[in-house]
Amino acid sequence: MRSDTGNWVDLAEYDLETARHLLKTGRYLYVVFMCHLALEKMLKAHVTETTQAVAPKSHDLIYLVKKSEVQLPQPFLEFIGKINNASIPTRYPEDLQRALADYPKPIARSYLEQTTEVIGWLKQILV
Repeated sequence: MRSDTGNWVDLAEYDLETARHLLKTGRYLYVVFMCHLALEKMLKAHVTETTQAVAPKSHDLIYLVKKSEVQLPQPFLEFIGKINNASIPTRYPEDLQRALADYPKPIARSYLEQTTEVIGWLKQILV
């Protein structure tokens, strides 16, 4: 495994742990944001290994899935599409109160659980 691939994996795990802490402290909007970021970094690990080059500077998870050539199970792919669409409202909410209402604790917890599952699967097939 390339050293930059390992760094992407470490960063993804760090961000996932941050999301867990944010859930405990009630910062639900940023749980979703950190889940997206963790998935982005894990996918960049795959892109780096597949292409043997530096991963592109992109936040688009669907693009990174295609670039990585990973064949995700359909439920994982559907979740990636869902969290990819949540990226902009969680990064740059036009209305904070509405964004907070859109991502309450149960939704943030669900995103975290699904992200944990996808990252675990991606990590397993990387090594």
